Amino acid sequence: NYLLGVGRADCTGPVAQVPLMGYANPEQVGGGLLTHLYSRAFIVADRNNSQRVVFVSADIGMVSQRVGLEVLERLKSKYGDLYRQDNVILSGTHTHSGPGGYFQYTLFWITSRGLIRPSLNSIVNGIVKSIDIAHENMKRGRLFINRGTVENSQINRSPFSYLANPASERNRYSSNTDKEMVILKMVDEDGQELGLISWFAVHPVSMNNTNHLVNSDNVGYASYLFERDKNKGMLPGEGSFVAAFASSNLGDVSPNTRGPTCANTGESCDNPQSSCPVGGAAMCMAKGPGSDMFESTRIIGQNIYSKAKELYEKASQEVTGPLSSAHQWVNMSDVSVELNATHTVKTCKPALGHSFAAGTIDGVGAFNFTQGSVEGDPFWDQIRDQLLGEPSNETKACHKPKPILFSTGEMTWPHPWHPDIVDVQIAAIGSLAIVAVPGEFTTMSGRRLREAVASEFDSHGTPRTNVVIAGLCNVYTHYITTYEEYQVQRYEAASTIYGPHTLSAYIQLYRGLARAIATNTTQDLPRGPEPPFFNITNLTLLPSLGVERAPTDKAFGDVLQEVRQQYREGEVAEVTFVGANPRNSAENATEHNFLTVERYTNTSGTWQAVQNDASWDTRLYWTKGSLSWSNVTVKWHIPPGTELGTYRIRYFGHYKKRLSLFRTITVPFEGSSSAFEIT
Repeated sequence: NYLLGVGRADCTGPVAQVPLMGYANPEQVGGGLLTHLYSRAFIVADRNNSQRVVFVSADIGMVSQRVGLEVLERLKSKYGDLYRQDNVILSGTHTHSGPGGYFQYTLFWITSRGLIRPSLNSIVNGIVKSIDIAHENMKRGRLFINRGTVENSQINRSPFSYLANPASERNRYSSNTDKEMVILKMVDEDGQELGLISWFAVHPVSMNNTNHLVNSDNVGYASYLFERDKNKGMLPGEGSFVAAFASSNLGDVSPNTRGPTCANTGESCDNPQSSCPVGGAAMCMAKGPGSDMFESTRIIGQNIYSKAKELYEKASQEVTGPLSSAHQWVNMSDVSVELNATHTVKTCKPALGHSFAAGTIDGVGAFNFTQGSVEGDPFWDQIRDQLLGEPSNETKACHKPKPILFSTGEMTWPHPWHPDIVDVQIAAIGSLAIVAVPGEFTTMSGRRLREAVASEFDSHGTPRTNVVIAGLCNVYTHYITTYEEYQVQRYEAASTIYGPHTLSAYIQLYRGLARAIATNTTQDLPRGPEPPFFNITNLTLLPSLGVERAPTDKAFGDVLQEVRQQYREGEVAEVTFVGANPRNSAENATEHNFLTVERYTNTSGTWQAVQNDASWDTRLYWTKGSLSWSNVTVKWHIPPGTELGTYRIRYFGHYKKRLSLFRTITVPFEGSSSAFEIT
């Protein structure tokens, strides 16, 4: 029996002009909203309240070191020593459709146009607020665990790397992806349902790199369905039940189940280079099961949701036992790993290989680099040497056979380009051990890590520990492949930044944490070197938010293109307003709702909101016009089963108005479509 608390808070941030984080495509800039992003927090405390564990899953690409440090700073000032580095796990779902710009290391500034304070603030505020809500709602309750197989929802996107692993190891598994989902069910002592956490390995890249609408992708859609089911009669984002679909060892796992085909010819490009006969690697793209990316997102999300619901309803194995947690900071560019009694190897200073620039079949790179390159390219190497400096011989030798494109560990202007100091962390809730990893472990890397941690618990008197990997935690260090996969140098290997022995180093470190938890000696673990906190307030290439105007004879919120008078279900109701930059709203209010779909109730003569902007059926598009004008278009995809009747669509925004030479204010406004019938 534990004390349990759950909380959910908005962390969407600016939905326009900010580059989306994930595909590293500078063209992919936010231009509207499909659905909100949320931070979901779960607190487990023991009955005498001496130990706690917090697990947070946020709808963001990854938790950056900057986010982690700021969140813990805020928690410390608010709660003292209750919530700490060791007992708070912050995990990102890995959606590729959320605003970027929340990193302190220089590499991530390149594609997200610097450090964007409003983006960082909304994530930090959202995470802290979700923890606050969980903290304020603690009640006695019980935990149940269950596991099962999810079918038709993933493929391995680097099967040729996977095949480099020893046959004896591969033969122990029926698939080249981990199909297992683990769920944790939370109920209070009266049996009232509180929440669910699911861990499942899949990339949330059903929405591809042509998308400009902020959203939480397939796992976010699963959360939406689960919460809609449990919070009956509430609008999306409201209600007390919280369902998190958290990331795991998804490094080489894609949801685009139809696999890689050449965009120009339609033939398969499932080859070691993911390259097409005509057009090369840039043409090789994987497609999801749907007719477009929106439908693919729903299909994969629905699959994940359905399995989680089934496992949740049937969960009967109770989780009991003590809570503990362990955390260390490690200088990952200098870890000695004992492979065996006679053989010691080392990790390297961070560096990215040529295939990093190739991208993957889920999102190809810009310059037609190919995956699987173990040779450098003299043309790009020359440019790199001129612009950024040549990698040292020591780093080149350490990373072999990776041809280095960016020697980020040797690049320090204006700040280091990559982290050296990395978090390793495990939290144990009774028989469940959550291994918080700082990046994207591939399928086989994750299997090796889970096995090592389980055997450590096993040999120190806690057998049958359920080990789950929580991905994208605390600091982002790209990918972690096995030593064998590293030799093939596809995208994931080129992005294994601490060299060929990265996985072995992590296994050694996590074994140490597991041993400390199992033997109750976590207090003896050295804290390790603290990560830096760079003094950057706001450094960004985003256009500044200027004063905005409405066209002559129009006001903000006026309708420019009206709805039709009648629609049927399955059609799209669409209205365009005189709009303003959505960034104004993000910077003015933490949780802004841009739109509602409202239904007229004859009996009371009032309008009732039936959808908001967190719904997957509504989409908001912002278009910048000439001068300082802009338009906002709202589309409502009318779902099957919509009640017949009279509806309207409303839009809520903020515009910047000049008061004097040096002073502008942000003014809220709203607009509404005409009434229309659904027949």
